[in-house]
This record gives sequence, C-alpha cells and structure tokens, in this order.
Amino acid sequence: MGKDSKSKDSGSKGKGKQAAGGSEDGASKGKGKAGKGDGLGTCTYVKGLFFLSSPKAILLCCRCYDLVTFIFNLSARHVLCEKQSKINEAYKKLQEGWLDNGDKVPPAEFAKVAAAYSECPSGKKGGDLGWFPRGKMAGPFQEVAFNTPVGATSAPFKSTHGYHFILCEGRKN
Repeated sequence: MGKDSKSKDSGSKGKGKQAAGGSEDGASKGKGKAGKGDGLGTCTYVKGLFFLSSPKAILLCCRCYDLVTFIFNLSARHVLCEKQSKINEAYKKLQEGWLDNGDKVPPAEFAKVAAAYSECPSGKKGGDLGWFPRGKMAGPFQEVAFNTPVGATSAPFKSTHGYHFILCEGRKN
C-alpha cells in the first residue's frame, strides 16, 4: 500500500490527535488544512468539535465555512406563521416600510410586526429569541439564521414549524 492509502485508514474524519490516543503516528494523521511548514499548526475536527494546536491554527479553520458559522452564538428575532399567506403579509409590511428602500429594519419595528403577526410565544417579546449557539435550532431555521448578516432580515422560508423570517441582531464567541 502507498502512503495515501495509509493516511486514509488512520486519518478519516472524526479521528484526530485526541481520538488516536496521542500517539505520534495517529497525531500526524487526520489534520486539518495545514500545509507542511506553514507554521499555523493544525485544525482537527472530532465529533463536532474543532481542536486547534495553536492560536494561529484558527486561520486554517476560518477557511472552513462550518467553523466560521460554528464558533458564534447568534442573537435573533423572528416571525413564525403557520400559513404562507400570513408570513408574506407580515414580510410585506417590512418591505413597504424599510426593505424596499434598502434600509435595515430597526429591532423596534421588527418587534411590532412580530407582536402583530407571529404565532410563536416569542411574538409577545417582539420575536426575540435571545442568544443561541449553532446546533440548538432546527435545520432550515439554523442555516438561514447563521447565514443572515447582522442587521439584515432574511426572506421568508419554510421550516418544520411553519414559515419564518429572521432579523439577525448579533454574533459573539
């Protein structure tokens, strides 16, 4: 067997330095996107966690979309409606007042629309979901929330709970 086939056996996804028991052979396999001699260290992905061999290794992981969205907690507001027609009506309110002009929707205005239209219990709080980490929310909701820039409002979308749109209010580590 060649060098490549040996690397695949002991360095598959989910096997990093920690999973290999710290042996020198296992530690050299399954590393992130570091090139030899780049001085950045390694980024290893094991069971949903990223292990960095040095602070500079974050530069490796920043090239990886999953980590960039993984490391942040997100603060967001949303509107949830069971029927698509109702979510479209709520979204149209924001379009007419703010989005058509290219403006960002102020959280206070978003909160008024959420209180009037949202069928989620958070609607009473202006749709405020507070801070939450990646992995806490359902698939489509999470993807849209973490891909919406801070201060921006997403387009309406469907999730397992109904139809939503989201205002992303902030990100933090």
